[in-house]
Amino acid sequence: MENIKLTLAYDGSDYHGFQLQSNALTVQEILEQALATVFGTAVRVTAAGRTDTGVHAQGQVVNFQVSTRVPVDRIPYALNAVLPKDIVVHRAEAVSALFHARYSATSKVYSYTIDNAPHHRVFSRKYTYHVKYPLNPAAMAAAAAQLVGRHDFASFRASGSAVRSTERNIMRMEVKEQESYISVTAEADGFLYNMMRIITGTLIEIGRGKRPPDLTAVLAARDRSKAGWTAPAHGLVLCEVKY
Repeated sequence: MENIKLTLAYDGSDYHGFQLQSNALTVQEILEQALATVFGTAVRVTAAGRTDTGVHAQGQVVNFQVSTRVPVDRIPYALNAVLPKDIVVHRAEAVSALFHARYSATSKVYSYTIDNAPHHRVFSRKYTYHVKYPLNPAAMAAAAAQLVGRHDFASFRASGSAVRSTERNIMRMEVKEQESYISVTAEADGFLYNMMRIITGTLIEIGRGKRPPDLTAVLAARDRSKAGWTAPAHGLVLCEVKY
């Protein structure tokens, strides 16, 4: 048996997230169907991140075990021949038996893109969230910088989600503007449920002047109601998983 690592991208618009569900179409279901076609046997994958309904990925990572004579460098070509066009495998690698897509990861990078033009742009609307009100990227960046480091992010976790610890370490947090697009990018050792979308929603409120840029009290409160709203899923992309 070989342990195979895949790096893939997908448009999450038509999927109910990555993880298998009994009553909804997911990326994992379609990927495993393609793997079964290529290898002639059932294959179960483990993913680095379980992206939610409507969230996209440029650098999702999965691993699986399989006995195969298919050369590893040909696996992407074989899979892409049977996958739908909104899922693409960029790379396949044979890795150590100890490699685990989720638990071996050291950090993940997510990016959220806001379209801040006066009118929404038709060709990017599936991948950006349009905010017609002028935003202040400098205020958003100043607020985002306060989230860098190890903190308790309970205020930025979706209500009702269970987790052993709400502490996470954000190594990098950037807010950049280019041609009326504002990107919010974060690299962290892990993300709580909806954490990136709640951070983005909070920063949008700050950018509109609806909330003060000091997030110290929000972090200290450990209370979901103290942070901003949850930005829509379709603006979010899992960019990279680092090992």
